[in-house]
Amino acid sequence: MRVLFIGTGEIGLPTLEWLLQTPKHEVVGVVTQPDKPVGRKLVLTPPQVKVRALAAGLPVIQPQKIRHAVAELQAFQADIAVVVAYGQILSRAVLEVPPQGCLNIHASLLPRYRGASPIQAALREGDAETGVTIMFMDEGLDTGDILLMDRLAILPTDTGGSLHDKLALAAPASLEKALDLIAVGNPPRVPQDHAASTHCGKLKREEGRLDWSRPAQELELLIRAYQPWPGTFAVLPGERPAPLKVHRATVLPGAEACPIPGTVVSAEAKSGLILACGQGLLRLEEVQAEGGKRLPAADFLRGHPVEVGSRW
Repeated sequence: MRVLFIGTGEIGLPTLEWLLQTPKHEVVGVVTQPDKPVGRKLVLTPPQVKVRALAAGLPVIQPQKIRHAVAELQAFQADIAVVVAYGQILSRAVLEVPPQGCLNIHASLLPRYRGASPIQAALREGDAETGVTIMFMDEGLDTGDILLMDRLAILPTDTGGSLHDKLALAAPASLEKALDLIAVGNPPRVPQDHAASTHCGKLKREEGRLDWSRPAQELELLIRAYQPWPGTFAVLPGERPAPLKVHRATVLPGAEACPIPGTVVSAEAKSGLILACGQGLLRLEEVQAEGGKRLPAADFLRGHPVEVGSRW
């Protein structure tokens, strides 16, 4: 089939790469978001999807609003569109451009975690598994009929970053199966149970602030889920409170919480930096002071003394 790839996030790169290399299908063009200013110097930077597409000699369009680009989409004469982390809702006029419809690759087991941050949501909620869902798109937010679903176990060591990469690498195999089913004819279309749906929005940096009144287990899950983005942080006390990024932490098994959550229980290089939570204790394993390097907590404590009994 003639395939139009629509995507912006790097999670879609392995899928685009597979489409470029498979002899089964032909990529006729790529639609991605406009270039954006990045970094302190606000350098205008293209999405990596665009960079790869141009390297492959593909035509690329970057409409501000895809609903205004129907004529450009029709010009590709695609049989089907494959959409991965594009970042815009597709209007009915856009959805009706390819005769075989638009397939969306979503990084969750729908209808659980519709929306922009399904990978972080699955980790944050302590789910045992996640997966790749291929669905026929409609005008709603991840509400279309499901074609197929492939499951993936979530490991205790997984972070938002590692799970992102695993799902990105799993997606091409799922898409290949989906396109084969469509090519044969009469592919499955399973309506979603909308009553069982959950939603996860776009994450903001301030959502990563650690609330010590929460159980240690919840905070450990949050730290893993939000690594590397949006990250988690605590606020060091003092006359000028400063954020301390927390990259990795461990729940101390069987530990009872101190009377006041946020109390520093230990701050020695040998025992570690341990804080009381609403339930249990959390040992911070890797941290990063503002403007500093990512360090093991023991190394951080050697240069930044922390008072036992202080409140964070």
